[in-house]
Amino acid sequence: MATESNLTPTAQATWRNYLELTKPRVVMLIVFTAIVGTLLASPGLPPLDALVWGNLGIALASACAAAINHVLDRRIDEQMARTRGRPLPTGQLSERQALTFAAVLGFASMAILAFLVNLLTAVLTFVSLIGYAVIYTVWLKRATSQNIVIGGAAGAAPPVLGWTAVTNSVDPNALLLFLIIFVWTPPHFWALAIARRDEYARAGIPMLPVTHGVEFTRLHVLLYTVLLVIVTLLPFLTGMSGLIYLAVALVLNAMFLYYALALKITARAELPMKVFKFSVRYLMWLFAALLVDHYLPTTQMLALASR
Repeated sequence: MATESNLTPTAQATWRNYLELTKPRVVMLIVFTAIVGTLLASPGLPPLDALVWGNLGIALASACAAAINHVLDRRIDEQMARTRGRPLPTGQLSERQALTFAAVLGFASMAILAFLVNLLTAVLTFVSLIGYAVIYTVWLKRATSQNIVIGGAAGAAPPVLGWTAVTNSVDPNALLLFLIIFVWTPPHFWALAIARRDEYARAGIPMLPVTHGVEFTRLHVLLYTVLLVIVTLLPFLTGMSGLIYLAVALVLNAMFLYYALALKITARAELPMKVFKFSVRYLMWLFAALLVDHYLPTTQMLALASR
């Protein structure tokens, strides 16, 4: 007879399998940028319903898109060392279970956003979901080496969604946040693609290092990083943010440029993954700086420093 202790590991494994379908680390970064968008959209604290329900809806939609991505990429995941341990390739979950789970998440997301936030946020979130889960995963990822560049629009949407949850409009400052993530995406993913070039080649995915070579990709990581430096100065130049953000952005950009330049001129095997991992921290720190600058103006920082 099965005891409770014997049943517990199986229940935990199933729960963890469903959690893995949502790509929690990716969703956490997405929701963080959405929360920043929500907070920046208001001079003070945003309405509680927009902050809570808006970001919950965005999180559920992101998790839904991730689960659909698992289903559509099952064949590819089976061929890549990095992903073959996922729940679908290992048979821990079936495609039907994954799609049912995604449908529940998607329905809950749209209901929350449409009825508890506003219709514009619901529509834009749905468009982003389809853009990533279907257009990028089904078509772009397999069709062109520019898949990351074009498909990056879906991944850049969360701060705009967070902003519209508060304002019910698409504002220019929200589009600046979109632009930062849009330009950040290619060097971020191309660094990973360099590290996993052979795996992408075996899976038949035309990532830039596969179609144009590693050296070409290294150059484009550097060029996009230079473009990112310019784009990340726009919040300060347009008056959206102040000196606190500018100082942090300059330091982060100098570090990113160092990594991108090192990647270009050296062939150290560990560098691509170092660039990839740093790029994640870069985006988190940059958006955190926007938030600190928003709630703690430079005058307050100077006053605190003089005490």
